[in-house]
Amino acid sequence: MREIVLDTETTGLNYKEGDRIIEVGCVELINHIPTGKNLQFYCSTDRKIGEDAVKIHGLTTEFLNKYSAFKEHLKNFFDFIKNDTLIIHNAEFDMGFINNELKLVDVKPITNRIVDTMLLARKKLNARITNLDHLCRRFSIDTSSRKLHGALLDCHLLAGVYLELLGGKQTSLNLSEFKKNNTRLTNKTQ
Repeated sequence: MREIVLDTETTGLNYKEGDRIIEVGCVELINHIPTGKNLQFYCSTDRKIGEDAVKIHGLTTEFLNKYSAFKEHLKNFFDFIKNDTLIIHNAEFDMGFINNELKLVDVKPITNRIVDTMLLARKKLNARITNLDHLCRRFSIDTSSRKLHGALLDCHLLAGVYLELLGGKQTSLNLSEFKKNNTRLTNKTQ
């Protein structure tokens, strides 16, 4: 089963007020495990990035000016996500921005199935606080390389959180003990 973890960084918090996407990150999962195939791109925009947003992700207008606009990345984006399920933390935010960008260039909104890990965490953990930082701490996911938010880095962190929300790695399975016990059984029957 193929799924895509997706995250965006934006110029601000409200696309309805003109804020735009400036970075997209995607991580491919097969059977809930990252495959190493990723997609990441930066987007230039005519929107000035506010100081508060720069403090979160570190992306400046000057840095982004050398990159293409969101619409120039659409083919690669759609080729990567295909029709697979999207795993997004706070999906309403990211999908609002993505579908707004698509609307601006007369492209139909995305209709992929979406799993919102924020809602999943609230349901599974019965918790109010479900931001990515908190969930990483709860599941002992290393965030030491994360000084600022970044779409691709956050996708990798979210992939780990998602796996934990689904039940986690099966670390208690000890095949060497199984082999030892199975050998004893086989020897007794001979």
